[in-house]
Amino acid sequence: MDVVELLPRLHLLRFPVGQAYLWRDGDDLTLVDAGPAGSGARVVASAGALGRVRRVVLTHFHEDHAGGAGEVAALTGAEVVAHTLEAPVVRGEVPGPPPVFEDWERPLHADAVRRLPTGGFDRPARVTEVSGGDVLDFGGGARVVHAPGHTDGSIGLHLPHHGVLFTGDSVAASPVDGTVMLGVFNTDRDLAVASFGRLAELDAETACFGHGDPVTAGAGEALRASARTYRPYG
Repeated sequence: MDVVELLPRLHLLRFPVGQAYLWRDGDDLTLVDAGPAGSGARVVASAGALGRVRRVVLTHFHEDHAGGAGEVAALTGAEVVAHTLEAPVVRGEVPGPPPVFEDWERPLHADAVRRLPTGGFDRPARVTEVSGGDVLDFGGGARVVHAPGHTDGSIGLHLPHHGVLFTGDSVAASPVDGTVMLGVFNTDRDLAVASFGRLAELDAETACFGHGDPVTAGAGEALRASARTYRPYG
């Protein structure tokens, strides 16, 4: 796992598949996504130099983002937060709906699955449920943005006082050239396109994606330029 400082309060945690972010308010840390199962101890050890993880906010239920949440919570006592539509999946009460793949996405997904660790999902004992429009107590007030399409309960997190936007997998950056793009492996592409457009309208200087390098300057403009190139199929 690589740890990269993006801003004095913001660090990127990069895993073999996907990535998470640490936001710091004094000694209190918020983890946005938690990496795959088995990554919790490394996340907590890396966070130790910065503070203590108080909460884990999951942008969606997929294993590369939520798999380590239970372990982090068990090690730190952190609260785990997810959208009300995702929480039953994170707790293991119901299965999550599978993506509707574009043909070109299938080999990408197969490669990602091969690189994920085996051994199951670290389920958190408790999950605090949130909805779009809720404001979480970090980063000067982090607004929850419901962004369905990648999954039903996917969320973004907007920190307007700092110009930071966490998009989860609703938006990504190309591994080839860093181009901002619609996230892949969606359950509903048309909803995903609409959510991309809503996220792009937010005021953001820094955009943090679930996959691909963050945009650390002029993020709003980059997202809007990309979002305009997508149209729904319906």
